[in-house]
Amino acid sequence: MTLQVDDAAALRQAMVTQLRAEGLITTEDVAEAMNAVPRHDFAPGEPLDRVYQTNTTLVPKVDAQGRQTSVVSASHIQAVQLEQAELRPGMSVLEIGSGGYNAALIAEMVGPTGAVTTVDIDADVIDRARAGLQRAGYEQVYVVHADAEHGVAQHAPYDRIIVTVGTWDIPPAWLDQLTPDGRIVVPLRFAGITRLIAFDRTLQHPMLTASNYRLGSFVSMQGDGAATEQLIAVTPDVGLRMDQSSELVFDVLALRKALNTKGVEGWSGTPFDMPDELELYLLTAGPQMPMLHAAQAAIDQGVVNRTVRTGTPALVRGDTFAYRMKRENPETVSGFETGVIAHGPQAEQVGAELLNMIRAWAGRYYRRGAARITYHPNPADTSALVGWHTTKRHGVLAVDWS
Repeated sequence: MTLQVDDAAALRQAMVTQLRAEGLITTEDVAEAMNAVPRHDFAPGEPLDRVYQTNTTLVPKVDAQGRQTSVVSASHIQAVQLEQAELRPGMSVLEIGSGGYNAALIAEMVGPTGAVTTVDIDADVIDRARAGLQRAGYEQVYVVHADAEHGVAQHAPYDRIIVTVGTWDIPPAWLDQLTPDGRIVVPLRFAGITRLIAFDRTLQHPMLTASNYRLGSFVSMQGDGAATEQLIAVTPDVGLRMDQSSELVFDVLALRKALNTKGVEGWSGTPFDMPDELELYLLTAGPQMPMLHAAQAAIDQGVVNRTVRTGTPALVRGDTFAYRMKRENPETVSGFETGVIAHGPQAEQVGAELLNMIRAWAGRYYRRGAARITYHPNPADTSALVGWHTTKRHGVLAVDWS
């Protein structure tokens, strides 16, 4: 048993060292918390080396359709969220979506004068979180079984709300239970993608403004806050995904025919770097685009480029579509160059249009955090908004590149 404890401590230190090297842990407070909390106590039975990998989710719960409904997030995601939250001793924090480990990390950071509440809709997850917190010695955390769409009013107000499930909107209850100068760290779903956004509110304005945003992937929220997306199947292995509020209409037969034509390639001369930032720009700075997704079979058969496997914005013009890809180019900063491939009768024109967008991003916004993201809760007046915005249940999300 002593050997196992020693092994866990060494593996935990190695995990923190790697997260530092990758720039995901940037403060001593987060490093100390992740060094202190025994992650293996929240994943009993898992091999220690797996528990302390930086990119591995743990203890998945799967529904009848084979979809994951709950996991202990990979440690690199938890590090990013903790850095975004900027927790301080004495803060009161609500965690939306439980599992136990992240709540323990938060408890380490807010200290004995702070308070942590973790809530989940799934009774099994709550039981698992409570047991893990007890094993690890964090019994001071409030563990609540409830639909997180409504928050946890009895322990409000909260200086921070940290959401660990993918959500389509920001419910009014979360804002009601947030302090006037509080912060919400939330994986928000829009335009067919998820961005992990740290939103701040101010005393002067109900609008939420993003202090930063990052790429992140999370299981979807259940209960009253659940939402679905539209998926248009072009073939059994290739589809177009978009937000549930999208009004895009496609000629599926024409696009299927286009997919079977030889693609026309074009290259931008710009580095394939920060693809998540480029993705956000393409989806919110020009014509409305869906996300193109493909199963591995379509990639293996050469129907689409491998960059489609995890999804990529597609510019669709009637019977023609284009999407970005990459190739090796040692003359660029990243060693790769961004290009496009277009299929259909207007491949040259549509491909050129997408290339121009890519070059515009590279020329003006080739940096982290170039977009200004705001959320305007109902009943805010959004008539003066310029640029891309989308109406959600409880407010309007806007992304501005001006």
